[in-house]
Amino acid sequence: MIAEDSVLLRIGLVKVVEMAGFTVAAEAGDAAGLLAAVAEHRPELAVVDVRMPPGFTDEGVRAALSIRREWPGTAVLLLSQYVEERYAADLLAAHTGGVGYLLKQRVADVEEFVEALRRVAGGGTALDPQVVSQLLVRRASDPLERLTAREREVLALMAEGRSNAAVAAQLVVSESAVAKHINSIFTKLDLPQADADHRRVLAVLRFLGVAAPGR
Repeated sequence: MIAEDSVLLRIGLVKVVEMAGFTVAAEAGDAAGLLAAVAEHRPELAVVDVRMPPGFTDEGVRAALSIRREWPGTAVLLLSQYVEERYAADLLAAHTGGVGYLLKQRVADVEEFVEALRRVAGGGTALDPQVVSQLLVRRASDPLERLTAREREVLALMAEGRSNAAVAAQLVVSESAVAKHINSIFTKLDLPQADADHRRVLAVLRFLGVAAPGR
């Protein structure tokens, strides 16, 4: 499902996702059309523009939140022209999986964009590196200051939605080294004992300054 008011960009997105092996069930140019199409087709993934008619403010975000609430089987990847961290935080505050937030310029890097699509469709997360970088600069105090520079790098990559293997490749270190850094992050952020995936989500939410769902 592609929801984008710019016809040219929508055509481009359709071609990219179809080349990646996805089938586009429907297209929409506004939030109302998006919600109607999701209700009818129940797609695996919806790629949604943040700002759509009629107001061009946060229609896409509100539609995305409705989709995740009413049809949790549909993952959502938001696309934005500019970095607006609040929208990423709003989405993650309600749902910690099957969500993503990328700048539209990422579509030009087809391989990276398709990887993000697959990650979100598979129940993971994908946050734009620029969003993560701005949040990292902004969060200059609290328990995050206990982390070493390397641990902050690891946590930033985790926030983008990258796996341990992807973090290791990005930092050119072993996966075991990444695992040690992550365990240290859990300890320094005083995260409760739980399964690794849940603690990973809590660490990312702490990094983003977002309250965990249900709290």
